[in-house]
Amino acid sequence: MELKNCVRVIENYPIEGISFKDITTLLLDPAAFKQVVDEISTYYMDKGITKVVSLESRGFIVGGAVAYCINAGFVPIRKKGKLPAAIFSESYELEYGVDSIEIHCDALTEDDVVLIHDDLLATGGTALAALNLVQQLNVKKVYLSFICDLTFLETEKKLELANYETHSVIQY
Repeated sequence: MELKNCVRVIENYPIEGISFKDITTLLLDPAAFKQVVDEISTYYMDKGITKVVSLESRGFIVGGAVAYCINAGFVPIRKKGKLPAAIFSESYELEYGVDSIEIHCDALTEDDVVLIHDDLLATGGTALAALNLVQQLNVKKVYLSFICDLTFLETEKKLELANYETHSVIQY
């Protein structure tokens, strides 16, 4: 199945000039959803991953399923103010603003091999912020996974991510 055809593109959302890739239409299709989860799980099955770290909110959907499939724990990275215990926080720039994400201070250990998963890699700001949070917890190794990668966006932040093994299912 050509998964790119399952992703709805919404022009000028959330602001003028942005071509938003909406994965909710992919998630509606059981075969497409299964294909995405299976592809990511198969790719990372033999990497020794102990925790899948996913970003709020669309990252949670596939990240949780992948964690289950590869027998790993699941760690949420949430938006500011949503986690109840001690946290590390990281601010980052979006294509259309600034935001902040957080992780519990005790979510990972130095023995963890981590897969950071999110739905979309655009400029790399969110992924780099997640990577910075995970690195504060001194984990053993980090991998990165995305459903969609906007490869036409070549940014300095994406170059920083190039030092990590990264897999994306759909490229634009």
